[in-house]
Amino acid sequence: MGFKRPRGAVGAWDGLSRLTMRALVLLAALVAAAAGTETFVGHQVLRIVPTNDEELQKVQELQDLEELQLDFWLAPRGPGHPVDVRVPFPSLQPLKAHLEANGISYSIMIEDVQALVDDEQMEMLRGRRQLPLSTNTFDYATYHSLDEIYTFMDLLVAENPNLVSKLEIGRSTENRPLYVLKFSKGGRNRPAIWIDTGIHSREWVTQASGVWFAKKIVLDHENDNSLASILDKMDIFLEIVTNPDGFAFTQTQNRMWRKTRSRHSGSSCIGVDPNRNWDAGFGGPGASGNPCSETYHGPYANSEPEVKAIVDFVKNHGNIKAFVSIHSYSQLLLYPYGYTSTPAPDQKELHQISGKAVAALSSLYGTNYKYGSIITTIYQASGGTIDWTYDQGIKYSFTFELRDTGRYGFLLPAKQIVPTAQETWLALKVIMLHARDHLY
Repeated sequence: MGFKRPRGAVGAWDGLSRLTMRALVLLAALVAAAAGTETFVGHQVLRIVPTNDEELQKVQELQDLEELQLDFWLAPRGPGHPVDVRVPFPSLQPLKAHLEANGISYSIMIEDVQALVDDEQMEMLRGRRQLPLSTNTFDYATYHSLDEIYTFMDLLVAENPNLVSKLEIGRSTENRPLYVLKFSKGGRNRPAIWIDTGIHSREWVTQASGVWFAKKIVLDHENDNSLASILDKMDIFLEIVTNPDGFAFTQTQNRMWRKTRSRHSGSSCIGVDPNRNWDAGFGGPGASGNPCSETYHGPYANSEPEVKAIVDFVKNHGNIKAFVSIHSYSQLLLYPYGYTSTPAPDQKELHQISGKAVAALSSLYGTNYKYGSIITTIYQASGGTIDWTYDQGIKYSFTFELRDTGRYGFLLPAKQIVPTAQETWLALKVIMLHARDHLY
């Protein structure tokens, strides 16, 4: 016999669960306030679309107005390309007035940033009620803390000692370990594939996808012929939390933190953009010399231990054949170069692989991706990861920008984690198979 609820209990039950939810939100808010966490109440994300060079110039000038405290989620690219900006509440009216006065059109992408942050927090609090005892019970469809991800890694290694090992390749500025998972069937210094996620700490769907990839490799390494054939010839290295200091900071202090957490003399501003810190056109256009900028390139190339650790690892290994660095958002697959308009010598091959990878990705859910070189597809950017790896001789160097195209931006709802990871995995397999078949 089924359990019968007394009449009127449904409403009471709904009311109770709503109360519980409200209590959780309130609790999260109190915890945040007590911890001095940055809140985004009343902040909006505006999408500005400059239609000509003059309007573009006006939008670019906004980047220098530090008093407005604007946070550019999508930087100015060119006429017709959207610019997404998180605008603090006190700056909303002045900015909107300025845009209207100059005839520049804009729309509101996110009405209230804090509401999305609250939703995300709720989701995480709900998921924390039971700690996973194995990677089979781990919840891949929610966002996790740094400690939870590190626990996941240890579980995965313990469950699969013949395939997975954990390497510590260095320490972060704040002395956190920089862990890389190695998937290998044995052999010494075999040709390898490198994948990193979370180099920009606020791009949470990337670290979450990295966790999913790790489990996927373990699940499929025997029953998926294509993956088995990759692992027969090659090792896979996966750094899930490439910027652990920044990631911890997004979880405890400021959800929108992008950079590392290093300090530099002569400025009270903290952090370096780890995707402008590599020794490839370092300090050139598309990176900032201002320590307060989100794209600050740092005092010198490889100044950030998080970057230097990868540089040293790549050089010492000497046999990495494919290197993929994963970001969000925009739905793009990019290859070198970003720092120069000179086409990469392998441009034709890289463009073909990208086309195949994007077709595979889109085949699952119809997600639409664009692809091309960094400088022709988005903008000039110097000191980027894959320009350096390509110049080191790693021919198959790519970067992804995962979902979405701006509806949620960096605050992608947790229910999109698994679909995002699933479709991206199909594209990664195309790149890995190509590398396997074209070892050089």
